[in-house]
Amino acid sequence: MQPGPRDDHRDDPAPIEPSGGPSIGPSIGAVAVIFTSRRTDLDDDGYAAMADRMDELARRQPGYLGIESARGADRLGITVSYWAGDDAARAWKQVADHLGAQRLGRERWYESYSVVVATITRAYDWSRP
Repeated sequence: MQPGPRDDHRDDPAPIEPSGGPSIGPSIGAVAVIFTSRRTDLDDDGYAAMADRMDELARRQPGYLGIESARGADRLGITVSYWAGDDAARAWKQVADHLGAQRLGRERWYESYSVVVATITRAYDWSRP
């Protein structure tokens, strides 16, 4: 099997390119912030509006590479945001509007959550031709 475009061990993280299907994110060396949460059943509309606002705001941050997200009927969700480096990921965590969204999440929208920050050391894709 030929290596995929992100299995090239480059030092410069590349932005996510839409593939029409699941993607594993940008290149080697990028930082992935993996946010796993269980939502409450409160204020779905407010949550959706805030999620859209945070997505728009994150896209304007230096070092932002992309985001992938999924949520099941059981309200368990996983969101992975990709950043050019740890400094960019840390800076996003401290953006004032993002801090407000985090506070509202703890008060209203989440039963629980966990965050894992990882550096991508290997990545590959496969898709049906």
